[in-house]
This record gives sequence, structure tokens and C-alpha cells, in this order.
Amino acid sequence: MGIVPFREEVGAIFSEKGLLSQVEGFEYRREQQEMALHVAQALASGTHVAIEAGTGVGKSLAYLVPAVLHSTRERRRALLSTHTINLQEQLIYKDIPLVQKLLPVEFSAAILKGRQNYCCGTRLERAFANAKGLFTGAEVKELERIRKWTRTTKDGSLSDFGQQPDPAIWAQVCSERHVCIQKICGKNPYCFYQNARRRALSADILILNHTLFFTLLGGIDEDEEDNLEGYLFPGDFAIFDEAHTIESVAGRHVGIDISQYALRTNLHRLYHSRSKKGLFQLLRHASGVQEVSDLLPKVDAFFDAIAAQCSSQRGDREFRIRSPGIVAPEPIADGLSRLCGILTTAASNCEDSLIKLELQDTCRRLKQHRAALLDFIHQNLPDYVYWVERTGKRESFSTLSAVPVDLSAALGRLLFRANTPCVLTSATLSVGGAELDYFRQRLGAIRLSTHQIGSPFDYERQMKIFLVRKMPDPRDADYEAALEKWIAHFTEKSGGRAFVLFTAYQTLEALAKRMEPFFKKKGWPLLVQGGALPRLKMIHEFKRGPSAVLFGTDSFWSGVDVAGEALSNVIITRLPFASPHHPLTEAKLEAIEATGGDPFRNYSLPEAILKLRQGVGRLIRTKTDQGMIVLLDSRILTKPYGRTFLAALPKCPVEIIA
Repeated sequence: MGIVPFREEVGAIFSEKGLLSQVEGFEYRREQQEMALHVAQALASGTHVAIEAGTGVGKSLAYLVPAVLHSTRERRRALLSTHTINLQEQLIYKDIPLVQKLLPVEFSAAILKGRQNYCCGTRLERAFANAKGLFTGAEVKELERIRKWTRTTKDGSLSDFGQQPDPAIWAQVCSERHVCIQKICGKNPYCFYQNARRRALSADILILNHTLFFTLLGGIDEDEEDNLEGYLFPGDFAIFDEAHTIESVAGRHVGIDISQYALRTNLHRLYHSRSKKGLFQLLRHASGVQEVSDLLPKVDAFFDAIAAQCSSQRGDREFRIRSPGIVAPEPIADGLSRLCGILTTAASNCEDSLIKLELQDTCRRLKQHRAALLDFIHQNLPDYVYWVERTGKRESFSTLSAVPVDLSAALGRLLFRANTPCVLTSATLSVGGAELDYFRQRLGAIRLSTHQIGSPFDYERQMKIFLVRKMPDPRDADYEAALEKWIAHFTEKSGGRAFVLFTAYQTLEALAKRMEPFFKKKGWPLLVQGGALPRLKMIHEFKRGPSAVLFGTDSFWSGVDVAGEALSNVIITRLPFASPHHPLTEAKLEAIEATGGDPFRNYSLPEAILKLRQGVGRLIRTKTDQGMIVLLDSRILTKPYGRTFLAALPKCPVEIIA
């Protein structure tokens, strides 16, 4: 397939009278056609490209059409990776069926999520068979609800569950790598992971998310000699949507993450002293029960000792650990070793093959916990940053984390392989300049071909920015009162229908408490992140409720799509600079300074610009949307870098309020 003919064919499909014009409601978009041409060029030439395409371009179809044609003709599997499961589902249920009707080629497509999203029918039935030894009466009722759902669900994943199941019960019935295996579950029609896996293995187009992509790779390979063509399958190629999130996802995947809560949950899987249930109780394994009972308080004592060592630092949720040996690991490490020995013996003596697998899987998990714990305490991984984070609603648990300070070299080797095309796209890859240099640097691909495509939206007509000059410093005593005043003013101006985006959860909580009576008097529903509703339910309620106001932090700055009048106002309370005191940010800034760079210009500012662009991008989602952006941070007017922020935003009217 020649490069020029393929480009011309794809361009014709997106032309004013091309195949796409047969779609009801089709509107020719020059920007969409331009993006499709760049994707076609990269696929046909076997090269790599990054494309920033503004909101409204229609990115999904612009990469789907050339990907399908290239996949079917060259017999190369296409991997489409997104940041969120929501976008995965939009592709498989909305965009793929459209392309299947449109193109004169036959192809198959499948979606695959992480294992723990799927119910394993074999584990579910095993749980019922041993319910007396494993679950309380209330937990058995939850099992019954899950089994009833498996008889009606479409895909057997959590996305298809109305009222989400109890996480502790779901963990006992979801797919697990060494328990839910093809040999045992392959013929079970209610093992939904194996069903999805079969579809994935035969599909021409496989839709993943970034986390699963890195999981299936088994981590970032440090071996530079690994030059095999393809990523997951021989000859495949990859397209990454929402590519601005790749670095952070990869960092979480390859690093250390030891959760006190997760470790306790794995031990409770063996024996729970309060309910007197668990695998050891089921097997009447007295020494196993005793070992778990002895180990649980040691686990809590270990994490409490680490938290105590950090308590003298600032009152942040995260505490950086700069030196090895913060506490002695032997009590918990030795206990885990003994417990794994007991599990190995118990598994070898177990006649029930499924319970045997459960014991072996738990043993594997605990060994991984122990190895990671020792790596953390002794800081065995060079060029990593180590920290402790208090987690949970009351910050009652601790998590030990460590990630590489710089992933660029590893990501460059992983993503940009010879003869294996890689397409990266997002609405926010640049930091206001004419090039994507910052993005290329973070991904270790300085010579990556890049293109910037503007949005077809008329921001001059659809959007207006309001700036408030006299906002006090967040450290001032009257800061929260000023926020309250201006949030009230601008939500009245839009009749509610607003996202209020915060950079700190403490400020969000304080303002929600202060302003609850105001919104109640107005009759506007107030949805507050961290309350009773999960994120997706909050978005659903916001779309449904007239004049609703949503207070959100980090996860609402991106990946949220609310079209129409329901969202007419986005209020940004503060420029989204990452806290320089967060351990990872601090380590990155130190590394830049050590090489003679400017930490603020080289990292803090571009990261904040990217996040601001994402937050602003929540407002205008269609050509008919209209609304306002409010920036309640006077630094955008008083600091020299303020002009850099404004230059990175869509050109539209700006009003400054004194």
C-alpha cells in the first residue's frame, strides 16, 4: 500500500462528498480531514506522529478510519489505547459501529479492560459453594445479587453494574491472573474475562486503556536489545488517544505501590478475626489462622511507625523519604515469609483445585508485597523518588510509593520502535508554543513528527473569559471569603450550571460548607466531590439536574464531557500549579536544577498550562455550546507568566473585573 495513494484515499473519505457525507448529520470539517491525513501518512510509512487536535475536530473517526483500512489490508492488528474506560466504551459502542457501516471492508473489533473489571463465573460459583466458611450472611446476599446480575449483564464488567458491588466481595469473584485461567474458565459462559479475552485475540481492532496497555507489556522493558516489531502482538501498531496522560500512567505502573489497606485485605482473604471467615477457616487450618492473627497487628504497627516518623514534617498528606531504613522491616517481612511458607504447604496438600489456585495466588501477592516493601525500605531502586501518603477518607491508612524521577528514556524505547507505527493524539499536548517540544521531551522522542490542528469552534462567539484583579493571596485570612463572594457572583450570572474547579481538597471542603446555604436558597443542587456520590454518578446528576453546581478537584479537570446548557460556566479557583512540596514534583524540580535547567520554566509552568487548558476545555464541547470561563487568581494579571497562560487559551473576549 503506497503512502500517497493511501493518503489520497483517506482524504477522499473525509471530503465534502466522501463516504462520511453519507452519515446523518455529517458536517465537513477541514480539521478532521487534516488529522486523518497525518494518521494515514504515519501508518503507511511505518513512522510515529503526535497530533494535537482541538476540541470538536472529531479525533476518534480521524484515527479510526485509517487504522481500520491499514489493519485489514496489511493484516496488522490495531491497538487503540485511551485513558478512560468511558472512552473505550464510546469507541466500541458508538464509533466502531459507524465505521463498520461506512467502510466497504469487513473487520472485527473488541474491547478489553483490566481483569478486575470482569466477573469470573468460576470464582463466583466457588464462592457460593464455600460461602459458609468465607462469608457472613450479609455478604452472601451481596453474592446473590452479583449472581443475579450475571444472568442479565451484557459484558459482565463493572461498567454494566447499576449499583456497584461491595469491593471486598467483588475482589472474591472478579477475574485474577493466576486463578481465572483459560484451562479452567474457558468453557464457562459466565466467565466474562475469558469471553472478552477470546474476542480480543481474534479482533482486528483491539480497544484498551493506558493502564492495561502497560500491564500487558509487563512493565517498561529496560533491555535496549528488545527491538521486536509490535507491542503486544507481532506486527501490531498503536494509537494513543488522551496521550497527555501516558507519562503519569506509566509512572504509576512501573513504580512501587504498597497499600496498607490492600495488604490487610489480602490477609483478611485468608482469615478475618472479626467475622471468623476466610480460606484458612474454610480449611480448618489452625496454624494459618494463628499466623494471620499475629501478623495483622504487626502490619498496622509497621505502617503506624512509618507514619510516626513522618509526623514531624509538614501537615501534607505526602511525606518524602530521602534515606533508606526509615523503620525496621523485619517483623512484617519475616511474618510474610512464614505465612507464604504455610500457604505453599497448604496449597500442596489441598485437593480442591480451585481453592488450591486461590491459596497460590494469595501467596504470590504476599510475596510481591514483601519484595516491594523491602525495595522501598532499603531504597533499592536507583533514580526513584520514595514517599509515604496518608489515604482513606480519614487518612487512617498509609501507602508507600516510589516511581522513577524521569521516564523519558524508557518511554522513548518502549513507544517508538522501528517499523511499528505509533500515533499519539490529544486536545492538549502543547503549552502555548508553535511546537510540541515539551511533550516530545517528556516522552523521550525529540525527533517525533508533530502537528497542531485547531478547533473548528468559534470561541470568539461561544466563550468569554472573566478575570478578577483583586483576589487575595490564598494564605490571607480573607481568601475563602473572597472565593465565596465571586463564586456566588458568577454562578448567579450563569444561573448555576457551573463546574467550580479547585486545586486543593481542603479549600473545596471549606467552600462547600460555607456556600451550602446559598445554593440551597437558590434551589440549585450542589454536588461535592468526596461526598456520598462517586464521580460518574456526580456527572450523571449534574447533567440531569437543572442549574446544578459541581465542586471538583483533580479528576474533574479533564475527561469530563458535558455538552449543552447544563454546563455554561467553568470557575477555576486557582492556577493549577502542582505543589512544589509533593515528593514527585520536588524530585523532578531538583533533577532539572541539578542539570542547570530552570525548574519553574522547564516543568512547573508547562505542567500548569497543560492542566489549565484541560480545565478550560470542559466548557465548549459542541458548536452550539456557549458559556464563560472565570479565573479567580490575580497572578494571571500581576505576574509576567500570566500572559503565557492567557496565550495558551482559545482566543475569545476577556473582561477584567477590578
